[in-house]
Amino acid sequence: MAPTKNKRPPNKNSSMTVKLKKYFNKDILKKLLFDPHYLLPVCVFLFIFEIALNVFIIERVKYTEIDWIAYMQEVEGFLNGTLDYKDLKGDTGPLVYPAGFIYIYTMFYYVTSHGKNIYLAQYIFLVLYLIQTLLIHRIFWKTLKLPPYAVIIATLTSYRIHSIFVLRLFNDPIAVLLFYISLNLFISNKWLLASIFYSLAVSVKMNILLYAPSLLIAYLTNLTYSQTFQNLFICGIIQLILGLPFLYGNVFSYIKGSFDLGRVFEHKWTVNYRFLTREFFENRSFHFSLLALHIMLLLLFVPHLKRYLSSYAKLNVITDQLMVQIKNEKQKKTKESEKLSNSQRQFLDSFEKQLKGSGRERQETDDMLEETSKIEDKMSKITQLFVLPFFVTNLIGIACARSLHYQFYSWYYHSLVYLVFCTGYRKPFMFLLLGLIEYCWNVYPSTVFSSVLLHVCHVSLLFGLYRTMKT
Repeated sequence: MAPTKNKRPPNKNSSMTVKLKKYFNKDILKKLLFDPHYLLPVCVFLFIFEIALNVFIIERVKYTEIDWIAYMQEVEGFLNGTLDYKDLKGDTGPLVYPAGFIYIYTMFYYVTSHGKNIYLAQYIFLVLYLIQTLLIHRIFWKTLKLPPYAVIIATLTSYRIHSIFVLRLFNDPIAVLLFYISLNLFISNKWLLASIFYSLAVSVKMNILLYAPSLLIAYLTNLTYSQTFQNLFICGIIQLILGLPFLYGNVFSYIKGSFDLGRVFEHKWTVNYRFLTREFFENRSFHFSLLALHIMLLLLFVPHLKRYLSSYAKLNVITDQLMVQIKNEKQKKTKESEKLSNSQRQFLDSFEKQLKGSGRERQETDDMLEETSKIEDKMSKITQLFVLPFFVTNLIGIACARSLHYQFYSWYYHSLVYLVFCTGYRKPFMFLLLGLIEYCWNVYPSTVFSSVLLHVCHVSLLFGLYRTMKT
């Protein structure tokens, strides 16, 4: 009798290799780079990368003092009982931000040992940056507009934005963070809560008002007149409540100080108008010309903004009805299965196993996943109709700004990659635009060339967006 052969024990390494080949084959890697449906795992990786990168920046790159001490001095004036806005000042000049700024930086003042523990403040801003990253990634994921590689490239080339957050501690990122919270709530149909956060964002810095034209159109196209009034009332009442102590102290100095539309910026800090002389830059006629240009561009885009937001409103209603039908169908099937006896359930289970063996069940599952994917694509395109108008109106405001300072890059940095993918340009030109804009914001001090180039990039963006939106 022949001796029995010993069976070789299963090779754990080979089974691991099989699993790796299954999940990391060429097709999967290609989808992880190019398929917007695979954006979520890429965003998880980028989020972890952002944690490591920002910690490295804080620990290895020297902090640069610009406005933090001035912020703390303005807060100290408030805590000492000064409520007249014209008397609240710091080393860099008078306080020029609304009341929400005071309250938020008062919290920072106490948490950071009266502003002395800057190292802790940097890590607080790191947390704020990570929250904003999650928010913008959720918008990208909901819209399914961007391929993952675009988000990767934008993240790896974001030198200036990391500096603005964790090396400068400006208030601009906080205002933008609150806006992105509101935008996420808007696309989740939580209008009242979204309006609260939008108003809170305005209370930190008034640049958030650049989104106001799209917000008003969104209210009018998506809500009833009564609901529109409620949301506008909420936005207004929050500003009133937050500003009440300072309105009591001196109503005129508070309004002029926190919402000063006639503020004259210093020419030495400008990023976008280095090619102008100081006299022309500070001329009020130049300021009025930019305001007129801003209004004209808004009027040019308004019909398309309205069309996008109106379409969003109609399709959103249809989607909600579809979701209700799907939910009702699921509940109906659940109730029917609950009525089955044990023997009937056993018969269905055995029948399903037979189907699985024949491959029919797998085909049905694939069909169901394909149908679900189609529905998700349609829903994502609906979200695109809402997000793009907001990003466009903000870009118009930035392009027509009287002066852009380096921290203002945070106003639109995270939306730039989305905007270039909505222009309809060829991909090499899209990334060229992103690279040139990043270059312009990293030239310090700004030059005639960098300022002119930034305007060329803005005009190219607006032209591409207008061409896309009008078709």
